[in-house]
Amino acid sequence: MTVIGAEAVLALAPDASSATAARALVMPARWPVLGANDVAVWGACQGSGSKPYQTQVDITGATPVFRCSCPSRKFPCKHALALLLLRARQEELFTQTDAPAWVSEWLSTRAGKERKKEEKQRAEATTPVDPEIAGQRDLKRQAQRWSRIEGAATELQAWLYDQIGRGLGAIGDEQLGGWHTMAARMVDAQAAGLASRVREAAHGIRRGTDWPERLLHRLGLLYLLCAAIRRRADLSPEMQAELRTIAGWPYDKSEVLSTGKRLADQWTVLGQIREENEDHLTERRVWLHGRNSGRRALLLEHAFAGKGFEQSWLNGSTVEATLAYFPGTSMLRALVAEVTASVQTRWPDSTSSAEWRTVAERVASSPWVRLHPMVLPAAVPLRAGDQTFLMVEGQTVALHLGDADTWRLLAYSGGHPLVMMGEWDGLALRPLSAWGIDGLWQRSPE
Repeated sequence: MTVIGAEAVLALAPDASSATAARALVMPARWPVLGANDVAVWGACQGSGSKPYQTQVDITGATPVFRCSCPSRKFPCKHALALLLLRARQEELFTQTDAPAWVSEWLSTRAGKERKKEEKQRAEATTPVDPEIAGQRDLKRQAQRWSRIEGAATELQAWLYDQIGRGLGAIGDEQLGGWHTMAARMVDAQAAGLASRVREAAHGIRRGTDWPERLLHRLGLLYLLCAAIRRRADLSPEMQAELRTIAGWPYDKSEVLSTGKRLADQWTVLGQIREENEDHLTERRVWLHGRNSGRRALLLEHAFAGKGFEQSWLNGSTVEATLAYFPGTSMLRALVAEVTASVQTRWPDSTSSAEWRTVAERVASSPWVRLHPMVLPAAVPLRAGDQTFLMVEGQTVALHLGDADTWRLLAYSGGHPLVMMGEWDGLALRPLSAWGIDGLWQRSPE
């Protein structure tokens, strides 16, 4: 049976508090019922009430699926994490037996839903639709949406010209209110991507000693984006698709799965991160590497108010799968179209020069890409004062890393070189995972 390691289990935690709460529940006395077979792991955890919480995990797929009777809105909850942690540390406690009724019913219900989903997809694929009528309607909707976005880009471009003309040093609280008003106008014009970049630029004003330089860089990219949108008709279909996404007009997942470029490969999970914004919307980014193709992929998902994601991913795991890529020039974001099987993990081989060259090529094709996945070999993490950085082939790379993760990383490295995977934002690398010694270092849940 597949037994998930403790570090991999903790990487599934939706946040640091859930991981801490789960560790506190890893006590056999709290679990009067424990069991497992080739399909699932289950247990009953005694909480504050008279009736234990029924916790179960489906382990048949490439990634675990959780269910618990507790009222928590986090996914996976602390009980599910604790159950897998207990199994990772004391597997002998789990009786090998047939699943009880409450587990079997859940597994049966899950299988039934999957069958209905497949039947619905087959029915939709065979339902006759007049392609000419559907195509005309779609073209009309697209033309209307593009017209609004182009109008917003024209207005924003003129506004940016005015801001630069007044001078960045003249931006005060009163002027800053105008920035948020302009962002709201972009939202009204269905160009949420433009709005977010205006707000991001405003957020950086008077923050740090180099804020004028960073602000000018952001405004320059935003001005370039507006210019590209206005001359969209002269650009390639791939660049038009890129501009559409950046402007905040997302592609429907069903459209990507049906028309996106597909790539079958053995995909290794390099690293992942969860971040929560002010609207309680959690964003999860999972970075994959194709063993045979050498391609990278980003699985980007969102969940609201602590709700879980449809699928869990384990750093360092490898699956045979087919991905469908979103259209565009950057060719990073993708969806999982099909998972075939789990295979033995083999980490990617790379060189720092090849990684930087790939970043340069991606920036040349789309200068608005914010995050680039990088795998830097022979990297030594170092600490100087309150600054943490990597030494890679005689060059230093700044790191975005909290104090707790910094000391964990330094202890893991012990001064020895390792392979570091992280997100490069143009200024610094945000480490997500590292390997090369024993085991796997992973960034703590946010």
